[in-house]
Parts: sequence; C-alpha cells; structure tokens
Amino acid sequence: MMKINKTILDFAKVFIVINLCLIIYSLGFHDKYWLLNAQVAFIASLFITITSFFSYKKNIQNRISTIDYSKEDYSNEQRDKVDEIDDPYDLYSEYKEIPEEELTPEKIKEIINDEKTKVKRNSFKNAIFSAGGFLSIYRVLGYGLLVFSFFALNNNNLFLPIAFLVGLGVVPIGVLFSKFVFKT
Repeated sequence: MMKINKTILDFAKVFIVINLCLIIYSLGFHDKYWLLNAQVAFIASLFITITSFFSYKKNIQNRISTIDYSKEDYSNEQRDKVDEIDDPYDLYSEYKEIPEEELTPEKIKEIINDEKTKVKRNSFKNAIFSAGGFLSIYRVLGYGLLVFSFFALNNNNLFLPIAFLVGLGVVPIGVLFSKFVFKT
C-alpha cells in the first residue's frame, strides 16, 4: 500500500473542511444553483491545481535525472542549492573589483552585454525545460474542464458569477490557510 505524504494529507483535510463549509453556506443561505456553481468551479480548480503539481513534480524529477555532474565546474567557488535557487544567474556573487581607471565606456558596455546574453540564454533554456510543466495534457484538460463547465452552466441559464468565483477561490484560499496553519 502506498503511504500518503503528511503534507498532502493536511492539504486534503483543509480542502475538505473548507468545501464542507461552502456546502453548508450554500444550502443554508442560497439555493441549489449556487451550490452547483460553487462545486463545479471548486472541482475544476482543484483538478487544475493537482495536475499542475504533478506535472511540475515530473518536470523537476526529469531535470534532476538528466544533470551531468561530471561537466559541472566545482573548482572555483562551490554554490549550494539555496544559492542556485536564490540567484540562478549568479548575479550577486562577489567578483574582484575592477579599478575605476580601467572602466571605460566600452568596457562597461561589454560587461552589460555579456550579462544580458547570459540571462537571455538561461531564460530561453529554462522556458524550454519547463514547457512540459505548463503544457501537460492533464493541465490542459483541467482548463478545458473549467471552460466547458462555464459554458455548460451559462448555456443552461444556471451560471451565477459570484458563486462560481467563490468556488474557484476555495483552492487558493485553502492553500494559503494550510500554509499558515501547518507551517509547511
């Protein structure tokens, strides 16, 4: 049997509690159409969030598995993973200072152009590697479900915008709430 991660279980508990509160509120103060709109939006939002999580998790695992540690240059200054995350382009590292008299306008332009090419090259590379995360078929299906549910409710004259937005907001609010409560 697969063991469920405690963090995922905590998030699930928060979503269930918030959704139950939403159901009670809908039935107590509104009608069944309000409940329908809120639940359809909640399910679509939850599906999008879960599929995004798993597609980015798969993307990260694929990138980790393809790292070639033999090509990395560890001779100078080793950067730990926190430094790589905080400063992926190594913009804030300590460099030896160039004396002011050596800084000509041409030298400054050369330094700026060199740094610009590093950022452009790395951002394009990151976009290519992360394309699997935002172009996941499940994530696209999740957004398709959201759009389809919107049109289905609207075409049948059942769409209530406030209820739909409240249903969409349950997942982000649940994530924020669980981050504060569980300190994960």
